[in-house]
Amino acid sequence: MASDQKIFVFDEVAKHNKLDDCWLIISRKVYDVTLFMDDHPGGGDVWLRATGKDATVDFSDVGHSAIAREKMKKYYVGEIDESTIPVRRSYIRSITEKINNSKNTTPLIVMVLLVGLMAAALGILFAAS
Repeated sequence: MASDQKIFVFDEVAKHNKLDDCWLIISRKVYDVTLFMDDHPGGGDVWLRATGKDATVDFSDVGHSAIAREKMKKYYVGEIDESTIPVRRSYIRSITEKINNSKNTTPLIVMVLLVGLMAAALGILFAAS
């Protein structure tokens, strides 16, 4: 990281939460996207909903193209001091990530459900006798 690079604290970045003054935190970087608000394909409101938090998951879930990622460089203003991001607004795993990670637990869930079904079936058999 260059010594002339600006480091922002969360509270400073979070103040930029309007259509005419909008900053985002994405992948530990701070972007001033104010000049792109009207041109963003999803509209400026999408970005307003991403202010005041780490918007990395929001950005990643959309699946931006390489061209979009390249354009981001133009709006880069510095880095975020991650220690200043409140826990309640820090990175939260996306639904996609949760689903992808849950694939590892599927066999356990299936086994627990099967054991439950077998126990219920045995209970019904013994109750009928």
